[in-house]
Amino acid sequence: MSTDIPTPSLPAPDIVRCAYMEIVVTDLAKSREFYVDLLGLHVTEEDEDTIYLRSLEEFIHHNLVLRKGPIAAVAAFAYRVKSPAEVDAAEAYYRELGCRTERRRDGFTKGIGDSVRVEDPLGFPYEFFYETEHVERLTQRYDLYSAGELVRLDHFNQVTPDVPRGRKYLEDLGFRVSEDIKDADGVTYAAWLHRKQTVHDTALTGGDGPRMHHVAFATHEKHNIIQICDKMGALRISDRIERGPGRHGVSNAFYLYILDPDGHRVEIYTQDYYTGDPDNPTITWDVHDNQRRDWWGNPVVPSWYTEASLVLDLDGNPQPLVIRTENSEMAVTVGADGFAYTREPAEERGFKLGNQL
Repeated sequence: MSTDIPTPSLPAPDIVRCAYMEIVVTDLAKSREFYVDLLGLHVTEEDEDTIYLRSLEEFIHHNLVLRKGPIAAVAAFAYRVKSPAEVDAAEAYYRELGCRTERRRDGFTKGIGDSVRVEDPLGFPYEFFYETEHVERLTQRYDLYSAGELVRLDHFNQVTPDVPRGRKYLEDLGFRVSEDIKDADGVTYAAWLHRKQTVHDTALTGGDGPRMHHVAFATHEKHNIIQICDKMGALRISDRIERGPGRHGVSNAFYLYILDPDGHRVEIYTQDYYTGDPDNPTITWDVHDNQRRDWWGNPVVPSWYTEASLVLDLDGNPQPLVIRTENSEMAVTVGADGFAYTREPAEERGFKLGNQL
């Protein structure tokens, strides 16, 4: 679709993990009801324009910033780096790429110190920081633990029109691919990439972009996710459940996708697997295999492929969308040839269902 992003001669910053996301919401009170009253994220601090939230096991100031604004969008995908010097490395790395950068020694949000934000080659607002205010880790505050407790920020998911281009850029940045989706012609539809020792810190989904597909928080167990569904049903807001609960083929995780009052998509996620070995293999799924997105073979709603959040440039303006011209995963999944299996029948694999019962 487009030319590759050059690999800088300078070393990439040493990224530890995805750390927080800053999103713009149009009604702060409604968003507080969703993220605090419904999902149980913990308020670190708040004022009339901004709420800083964290998950149960977090010890840095926040994992999610809700900032009141006129247009619902994402202002930053923030990563923590290994040392203060890595903030310098990030700034130099992106400057060599020709990207716009902005450095703030006092940070862009409360609780975060020296940081650099960039408009990356895919059009996303990335942030890199090390310095942060430490807060109480609530791991043993069982008096605060809810039945649907969100314990960690797990990952981001980004929509981009050219997944192979984005994959190369993120691999150059030091990410490793755990899983991907391709077709017989070698077209890549999606890729999952990690820095911490889980399936992903971010993922690339093919589509019109740059946009934010979802932000994901982890729970300890499946029953925590089911409790969130029960609570949403009791509150008569089950229309905000977009997809699930179910189990992914990719990542093997149990999942739920819900929509906040502005339509920002949140995944609740648990039970993926360890990826920390240096020779951890990449798992490739065929785009025609219906189990890749849902292990049980349930249909994926079209909105999951078409809807996503705008992202902002460093001036706070929405980034224009680039239209994906490659074959889309939605066309395969919900189009005329959708919901086909590439796997052979169970009998041909020597598995006799009757013998298992």
